[in-house]
Amino acid sequence: MKTLLSNNNIQLNNKPHNGQSGQHNNIDQKLNEINLKSVKSGTGSSARIEHHPPKVFLKNKPVNWLFFREYLKNKCSERVIRDRIRYAKRYQHCLFNHDFSELNKVPEYKQKMILKGLSALSKYLGLYENFKSLMNSYGLKWASGKLEELLLARMSNVADTGSVLDWITKVVEKNPEFKSFINFMMISGLRFEESLNSYNLIIELSKKNKLDSYYEKEKTILQHYLFKDYFIRRTKKAFVSFVPSEIIDEICRNKKLTKPKIYCKLRRQGFNSRFSDIREYYATFMTKFLKIAEIDYLQGRVSASVFMRNYFNPALIVDLKERIFKGISELITK
Repeated sequence: MKTLLSNNNIQLNNKPHNGQSGQHNNIDQKLNEINLKSVKSGTGSSARIEHHPPKVFLKNKPVNWLFFREYLKNKCSERVIRDRIRYAKRYQHCLFNHDFSELNKVPEYKQKMILKGLSALSKYLGLYENFKSLMNSYGLKWASGKLEELLLARMSNVADTGSVLDWITKVVEKNPEFKSFINFMMISGLRFEESLNSYNLIIELSKKNKLDSYYEKEKTILQHYLFKDYFIRRTKKAFVSFVPSEIIDEICRNKKLTKPKIYCKLRRQGFNSRFSDIREYYATFMTKFLKIAEIDYLQGRVSASVFMRNYFNPALIVDLKERIFKGISELITK
């Protein structure tokens, strides 16, 4: 003990106070001083280190946004990259100043986009533990609501805006050049961007006489999985689509489309975007012909269930194409 005290430059007063107990009190006091010094210096076997993420201030070290973009390239599509960078730039101060109070004042849909941007930035900078700590401290969550609330919101959306089929009819009447694309979305059940990529890829490969590298005509299958940059993304995927050859032939005769062209034209005409409702309609309608696992597979959803991850194999379902085409034939006549 004397060695321990001397190593820490602490002199022990050997004169007892109130007898022997005074010496014990003096020793306890000195040992407490050693423990305090150990905690402050981070040394000593008995030192207890609190694991709180440190506050980080990087105002004098600006983010290299070009490097951040390169970091995101292997994880996100170009559209998502633009969104991540835009919101990360605008709200980076919240992360660096260790203050997320501002995020509780923005609408929920915007809050989610901000959090995604800051989450990506924090991972890039090695500050993800700080980000998670701030999320917890300010009561922020990723979830967009309870399941029953989401279901009620969908039902309310239909009641407020009418059937998506009515929307399709009105849009096609004013924009016949969009008819093939919207029909393709209707029968494939793909997301808007996946549908647009597939639609343009069909046209491009057809002009190069290479469509067979994507569309297997005998099986009437679009093999999205062969073009991973377009269809196999980190969180959103598309594997295959069963599409009748006459639909493919019709698409080949058309010109490519772009997202700005579609959205800008619909906006000028007073239409809201309801492309996500088309995908939702497909999934709901096809339950008359397909099982939930089959619909999930066609729409690129592979759940974490044991069955989907280890046992589901669409190649073993001999009547899958037949049932899909039966559903498609009814969809086209709607």
